Amino acid sequence: MNNLSMRKFFLFLFLLSLATGSCNAQIFHKNPEKVLFGKSHGNRKESKVKEPRTVLKAKKKQEANERKLKRDYEKSVKRSQKRTVDIQTPEVQVRMKQNQKDSAARNKAKKKKVKTSTKKAGKKYK
Repeated sequence: MNNLSMRKFFLFLFLLSLATGSCNAQIFHKNPEKVLFGKSHGNRKESKVKEPRTVLKAKKKQEANERKLKRDYEKSVKRSQKRTVDIQTPEVQVRMKQNQKDSAARNKAKKKKVKTSTKKAGKKYK
């Protein structure tokens, strides 16, 4: 009788140790998806979907049209600026050209200042 109760006690301890071991293993899993599905889904690459040729062709045509419009706009702005200077008297033309040079120099200095200050800030946070 004593031998039978001892066996039951050891069997109970053995089963208890197995149960606590499996419980501990379940508690410490970081990613529940990995437990359920075997692999985490965060590392999968997105598959590329090819668009139909007509769509690609239409997009390229639209981009080319936008580039052309931008180029034409820049040309018209330059023509307008040149005409504005040409219709002035020579003294005013000289003054306008000097003003353009001054503003270009100010803009250049301003860009340089911004660039150096952002470099310092970038170094600060690296």
